[in-house]
Amino acid sequence: MALAPLRFMAEWSLGWFGHPFSPWAHLPISRRLAASSDLFLRVTERYEKPQWHIPDVEVEVTQAKPFCHLVHFRQGEAKRHKVLIVAPLSGHHATLLRDTVRALLPEHDVWITDWVNARLVPLSEGPFHLADYVDYVREWITLLSPGVHVMSVCQPTVPVLAAVSLMAWRREAQPLTMTMMGGPIDARRSPTAVNNLARRKPYSWFEHHLIERVPAKYPGYMRRVYPGFLQHLGFVAMNPDRHVNAHWDYFNHLMQGDGESAEAHRRFYDEYNAVLDLPAEYYLDTVKTVFQEFALPKGRMFVRDEMVRPHAIHKPALLTIEGELDDISGNGQTEAAHALCLNIPRARRAHFVAPGVGHYGIFSGRRWREAVFPRVRDFINLYDVQN
Repeated sequence: MALAPLRFMAEWSLGWFGHPFSPWAHLPISRRLAASSDLFLRVTERYEKPQWHIPDVEVEVTQAKPFCHLVHFRQGEAKRHKVLIVAPLSGHHATLLRDTVRALLPEHDVWITDWVNARLVPLSEGPFHLADYVDYVREWITLLSPGVHVMSVCQPTVPVLAAVSLMAWRREAQPLTMTMMGGPIDARRSPTAVNNLARRKPYSWFEHHLIERVPAKYPGYMRRVYPGFLQHLGFVAMNPDRHVNAHWDYFNHLMQGDGESAEAHRRFYDEYNAVLDLPAEYYLDTVKTVFQEFALPKGRMFVRDEMVRPHAIHKPALLTIEGELDDISGNGQTEAAHALCLNIPRARRAHFVAPGVGHYGIFSGRRWREAVFPRVRDFINLYDVQN
């Protein structure tokens, strides 16, 4: 690693000038040197998958597939409502939805899709396409049926709607409710920077410029992936000023001895900076199907040569949620599900735009807990025993 010598020097500096028992820690310049070293180490760190860190809950893998584990948050007492959270496979780990899980746990029996870093999946397991994603969702809805509520956050709104559509057409198990939050059901509406990039660049550009092979030191050696570090650069490039200011604030918190604010920064960026590689087939399928062809809203989406028919859905109740300030999935993109699910009675459908909320605020933080979660909880309560 090219930065290894600099990181070694920063660790040495942090120890000498930041440790309270160091004789050098009380010099006038010590706090600045320690803060600078700490910030450099964090910016250049390679972040591993975070832990769930939810007290009094056992995190149990119910079913392990090559590319995803179905995780159950086992609690001491049985809960009335059964909820499957389909986490996004779009760069971050499922632990990004920790706040979503925490809010649900007191009243709900919760499962979540915990996606596996593609660099850890041996090439012998074969490729993973968008169709395989849909198959996983169908299998797990069937496993948890009857009486399961499905919640999809961001990217999985499309494969979840596709899975439920196929299951409805085949008269298979259906969830009681579908809650879809901040996802690109129809990416033509209120296009964001993400949508515009996919429109401007041809499919071949994504394949030639963003796809790499996993290096030899990982179990997935030679697997084609969209690397996590490239995704992270994209995340930061969308709002560079925000991240620069956040790190500058962190430096000042260290200088001022504001340990509580500094720790809040660490918690957020420990999660935000931890990224995983995506299977190339799945990523390219998503670019083409969702962001270039708009296949689902145009009625032209196929999964293994079978047409996706959202109008076949009539049993589940549907709740769509958007953030007023969402700069990843623009306003109207998730609401588009209502126009597709025409045979769900209007009385069993609802839409909510969270005022003053950006993309992450839909499922995490104070506004999620105070403004969004109550809507989700009440919707699940209303339709828990109705079919």
